[in-house]
Amino acid sequence: GQALLLQQFAATHNVRMVVLSIGGNNFNFATIVQQCVTDFLTSSSLWPNYCYDDSVVTSNFTTANVRTQTAAIKGAIDNVVLAMSRAGYAASQYSILVQTYPSPIPNGAGFRYSQSGFARQTTGGCGFWNRDADWANSTALATINSSIKNAAASANTAGNVKVLDVATALNGRRLCESGVKLMESTGLAGWWSAGAVDVTEWVAQIRSLSTVSGPYEVQESLHPNWWAQKALRNCVRQAWNNGAPRGGTCTRSALGLTANAEPVMSLR
Repeated sequence: GQALLLQQFAATHNVRMVVLSIGGNNFNFATIVQQCVTDFLTSSSLWPNYCYDDSVVTSNFTTANVRTQTAAIKGAIDNVVLAMSRAGYAASQYSILVQTYPSPIPNGAGFRYSQSGFARQTTGGCGFWNRDADWANSTALATINSSIKNAAASANTAGNVKVLDVATALNGRRLCESGVKLMESTGLAGWWSAGAVDVTEWVAQIRSLSTVSGPYEVQESLHPNWWAQKALRNCVRQAWNNGAPRGGTCTRSALGLTANAEPVMSLR
């Protein structure tokens, strides 16, 4: 797997920091999103069918499963340690930067589309009821990220595992969030246009039907888009800290772009 590929690469290259994003699939992120959107599209605002209490969702967040998945995430970090050891590295020669997950949608009150009707999904691609969106941020995301942090802390026996917390890194630029727009609503020529980074969403829409002809793929739903990936790259750049890796919490800090054409972020 990926750990073996890392081992093979590290054996012939000087690897000083390994960035690891893990945990969402452990908690069946895609299944949860599918259930929430299905419930949104098959009920009405008068009689909403919420996903936060569906068994296919709640089963992922039982105390027992959280414990199991935390152990699995720790196991993955341990595999990175093993790979680096087999490639000839001492723990003092490299760092592991474990990344949390950013919030992809706002709380219910922060959506720019009403939950009445289906515009949230048909136009915005963000088919969540307000209550489910609140739950997604306060419970689902919080639980997943806590699991990641606990796994990292448990695996940090040599002191070289850092945590890059990006939970709020996309706040203000999330899917369907008030204050930003769909690209086609900005009047700009494209997402690469000057100023686009400050007025458009940084999260891919939820695709409820298979996009056979492209250019989008269903599995891209609720994932960071171009600008978000650039923002996260800036966070990692700061965490690299000129060769002295450090953890911290990364958030947006200003409008515009850096000299590296990345959104302006702050790591603290």
